[in-house]
Amino acid sequence: MNYPVIDCHCHVYPDKIADKAVESIRSFYDIDMGYDGRVSTLLERGSKNGIKHYVVFSVATTPKQVQSINSFIAHTVSGSEGAMTGLGSLHPDSENTERDYSHLKSLGLKGVKLHPDFQKIPIDDMRCEKIYEMCSGDLPVLLHTGDYRYDYSNPDRLVRILEKYPDLTVIGAHFGGWSVWDDAVSKLSAYPNFYVDCSSSFYALSSEKAASLVRRYGADHVLFGTDFPMWSYEDEIERFNLMELTDDEKEKILYKNAMKIFDIDESKIF
Repeated sequence: MNYPVIDCHCHVYPDKIADKAVESIRSFYDIDMGYDGRVSTLLERGSKNGIKHYVVFSVATTPKQVQSINSFIAHTVSGSEGAMTGLGSLHPDSENTERDYSHLKSLGLKGVKLHPDFQKIPIDDMRCEKIYEMCSGDLPVLLHTGDYRYDYSNPDRLVRILEKYPDLTVIGAHFGGWSVWDDAVSKLSAYPNFYVDCSSSFYALSSEKAASLVRRYGADHVLFGTDFPMWSYEDEIERFNLMELTDDEKEKILYKNAMKIFDIDESKIF
């Protein structure tokens, strides 16, 4: 890579549960994992492939996990010597979402990650709306989006959120809709508060198709992400480079957009 790279989509786990967590993901998607989910592996493999900064998080599948996960992410970030930015997790079924949100912010986390398919709650459910209300105009929300097997996070549901919360910055993972990419871009690309990352998509798309999605969303609205630990850095960077993009488009996708959305200081990149 001729540019600094921010990986905006990294799942990380404590060493003692990493193997179990990664096996759960492998089973859910029936896809072999590239890495083991440990923070040390992320830093080692990323640094060998030119990654300068990582946006890290984990997902609370039950409300009782929220604060412990957020404390782990904050601890991981603080020990990274400036190499990481952390997103917190929230769960729509929490008995006190306001408390969890205050805790997340007190830890210095820079956004919220939700995974409706793992949490088994539609993204336009009333239980999620209290999260969007708190985050509007404050913190970005990174959502897993899309899955032909389920209807928790597909484009029609996301449209309702984007229209109801125009001040909410939403990043739709996997080009806005894993496995339903065409439906996603046709319905979501017009919203100025909507961004996408390119994680877990290149393996299934031709370079021409991926580049067309970039152009339809606009390079100002696309972020680079690998979905660590799912894919190897070597493969993801090679796939990214196969797209015929301008230098300006590459710079925006690889680091400029992420610096703006997650308030990442340039001293952590250069």
